[in-house]
Formats: sequence, structure tokens, C-alpha cells
Amino acid sequence: MKNSTRLKNAARCFWLEWIRPALVIAAIVFPLKSAVADWNWVPSGSMKPTILEGDLVLVNKLAYDFKLPFTLLRVAKWGDPEAGDIVVFFSPKDGTRLVKRIIGVPGDTLEMRDNVLFRNGAPQDYEVVREHPFADELFEDTHPLVAQERADWGAHWVLALPSRPARRSFPPLTVPEGKYFVMGDSRDNSYDSRFFGFVDREQIVGEARAVGLSFNKNNHYAPRFNRFLSSLRDNP
Repeated sequence: MKNSTRLKNAARCFWLEWIRPALVIAAIVFPLKSAVADWNWVPSGSMKPTILEGDLVLVNKLAYDFKLPFTLLRVAKWGDPEAGDIVVFFSPKDGTRLVKRIIGVPGDTLEMRDNVLFRNGAPQDYEVVREHPFADELFEDTHPLVAQERADWGAHWVLALPSRPARRSFPPLTVPEGKYFVMGDSRDNSYDSRFFGFVDREQIVGEARAVGLSFNKNNHYAPRFNRFLSSLRDNP
């Protein structure tokens, strides 16, 4: 009888001190993570040098609209993604959650010739830089090229890997209504709209605006303290 009472008291204590608080926290955190703010670990180098492998990017899910928690059902809308935004979305190919930069919005005409991007008939401006803060992070190529790509919406880093076979050109195309064209900043190492096509507006989860934490997976996951809480909106 005493053992039964002890078990009941222990179970009640466990419920009150551990299970119930955990359920309350989950009931608050999970809906917020689903509809307000989230994070995304980046395992690959498709957005280098802007985003590095091992970065945890912070995602603002209220950047463009408000969706019902745990769904893609949009309740309210106050904006649309713009060219240059780094967004998190579900791939139209297989539903994988990806992080890429928006290159074309509805109505834009895009073309690429040997890694030079043309937007609405105008070539983007490029400046190859020899000295940059990413020298120790570029392992994919013996002679990687880092450049600043300047467009009418701003400037950002891009990376080319000359020794790799890659899709460096595509013919002119126009972005349809409700669709977006995305690319990785590592232009020769990114699976993006050049391969899986346009991204539907409804599949865009939110905007990645900052790096929360960062660990160098190529150096025993050593912390990159200089990247903690760094903005992804800073221009080169």
C-alpha cells in the first residue's frame, strides 16, 4: 500500500514539475515558431559566401504575411518578397526547405550568360575582389572567385567555382504572376530555380535576416563568434 502511494505521489510530482510545464511551454513556443519566428540550420554551401555551412539563420515569418500556425494558409498580407531578399521556402521539386536569394519577381525578364546575370535586359555589374573576409572558408575550388554583384536593389557577394561543371547560362525567361526566381549566391554550387523552376508565392515561409549562431563544420565545429547575431542585409 505504501509503495503504491509513493508511486502515485512520484507520478503526480513528475506531472506537476516536469510534464505540465513542458506542455505549457510547447503550447506557446511551437505556434510562435510556426507563424512568427523560426530558425534554419544551413548544412550546405549554396549561399556562400553570404551564408556559410554551419550558420543558423533567423527567419522572420511575419516579413510578408501572417499564416495560421502549422499551415500555409495566409490570414493577412502586408507585402510581397522583393528582389534581393533571402527567403526560406519549400522546394517545388520535393518540398525540401531551402534558403536562397530572390533574383526575379513577377514580371521580371531574366537571362544568364556565362555567370553574368541580365535583369530586364540590363547586365548586373560585377567587381571581382582579391581580398575578402571569406578566404579561410572557401574549400570547394582551388581558385574560387568572389565578386560583388551590384543590381538596382543593392549589392551582395557572389561566388564562382571555375573548375566545376555548372549551369552558367540560361535563355531569357519571364517570371509569371505569383511566382519567383531564386538562386544561391554560390552560383556554381546551387540547386535553385535554374533546375526546379519558379517558386510559388504560397511556398515562401519567410525572410532570413540574420545569423543567430555559427559553427565551422570544417574545423571541429568551432564557434565563429564574429558571425553571431550578424545581419544578412549588410551590403559588401
